[in-house]
Amino acid sequence: MPSRRCIGDKLIVAIDVNREFYEIGKPVIRKAQVEHKINFIESEAIPALDKLLEDPNNEGSFDYVFVDADKINYLNYHEKVMKLVKVNGIIVYDNTLWYGSVVKSEDSVPETLKEGRSSVLKFNKSHASDSRVKIFMAPLGEGLTICMRVC
Repeated sequence: MPSRRCIGDKLIVAIDVNREFYEIGKPVIRKAQVEHKINFIESEAIPALDKLLEDPNNEGSFDYVFVDADKINYLNYHEKVMKLVKVNGIIVYDNTLWYGSVVKSEDSVPETLKEGRSSVLKFNKSHASDSRVKIFMAPLGEGLTICMRVC
């Protein structure tokens, strides 16, 4: 984690495989004068999260994590971000209704959505029984699952 963090100041860690999306927002970030508070990591999420976890100071230090990545790895991401987020911290997962496919029979789901549907169903089922988090499903867009780490 960058050493730019100080007491009373927060740092945003943004991870994406494509820097292009960060660059699109950069003019707004500069105008808001918060560029110094953003640590952009161009990488796949698993190696970047593993790298963050190499520093023991990062464990339990994140207030909030937003995950919008490949659905196949949501369970893997969850285990890693649970180590990063503090107790009472929030983790939000995007697209947990996966185009409504999670409530449809598998044979009615288009082939292009089936792998993601299967992963999201496993993820959702896992969270329903995970005593480490309290969850809330917000049926907005493609679904947001909001988790609060309780232990």
